[in-house]
Amino acid sequence: MYKKILITTDGSAVSNMTACAGVAFAEQMHAEILALYVAPEYQYPVYIEIIPPSYPSEEEYRIAMQRAGAEHLQAILDAAGKRGLPCQGLTTFADSAALQIVEVAKQHDCDLIFMGSHGRSGWGQLLLGSVTNKVLSHSKLPVLVHRLIKEPAA
Repeated sequence: MYKKILITTDGSAVSNMTACAGVAFAEQMHAEILALYVAPEYQYPVYIEIIPPSYPSEEEYRIAMQRAGAEHLQAILDAAGKRGLPCQGLTTFADSAALQIVEVAKQHDCDLIFMGSHGRSGWGQLLLGSVTNKVLSHSKLPVLVHRLIKEPAA
């Protein structure tokens, strides 16, 4: 049914557990996996006149975020490898993670976006916003939302 599934991660424990569920789902579908980590764009310090020497350059920031992305994606790559599923990891940069997820899924011809929900409701969801809700409202592809019943231990 699904040939290529986009699985997102933000590196959190909830996201990692969701990613493992996504890999298990992909195995049932015999689908290829595209694992995605969206890093925030570099921000120049606008509140000061001179950039402090300890502040990372844009190049240093990008290198650090590529490294962090690779670390976050490794669990998905390992899980897919153990199941014999083809998997590619990708780290991208964007101010809006939700829009980037939708765009990457479209660019890479994915059939499904598999992502988690932290399960916030009420004011928590309203104040924090929800990447998952934004993906649901912007994606023309099917989005499978995995919701954990119990929060993982820290």
